[in-house]
Amino acid sequence: QVQLVESGGGLVQAGGSLRLSCAASGRIFSMYVMGWFRQAPGKEREFAAAIDWSGGSTYYADSVKGRFTISRDNAKNTVYLQMNSLKPDDTAVYYCAARTYYSKNYYLPFEYNYWGQGTQVTVSS
Repeated sequence: QVQLVESGGGLVQAGGSLRLSCAASGRIFSMYVMGWFRQAPGKEREFAAAIDWSGGSTYYADSVKGRFTISRDNAKNTVYLQMNSLKPDDTAVYYCAARTYYSKNYYLPFEYNYWGQGTQVTVSS
């Protein structure tokens, strides 16, 4: 089992920045990938970013590339999502996710088997 706890959401004006954190506990050694997804009201959950837990390779959705940066601190078992140049369209509940098996697909929610409770990010115009 892997437990994930997100923090760092909030209200920010357009153009501003926020940093989300996701602290992992439990069977950390079994993790392959950690990712961030987001879900706006009335929309499906969508991929934002992911990072290989061991090698550190990163993957981004086109909508956030160049504005968001995912990183990890293995010593703290924590993944971060630095979000810059935020737009009102970035408003959503952001979820941290982890996968404990190998897959080439990083973008689909069903490829992840552990999820956090979510943290709200609201960007005002």
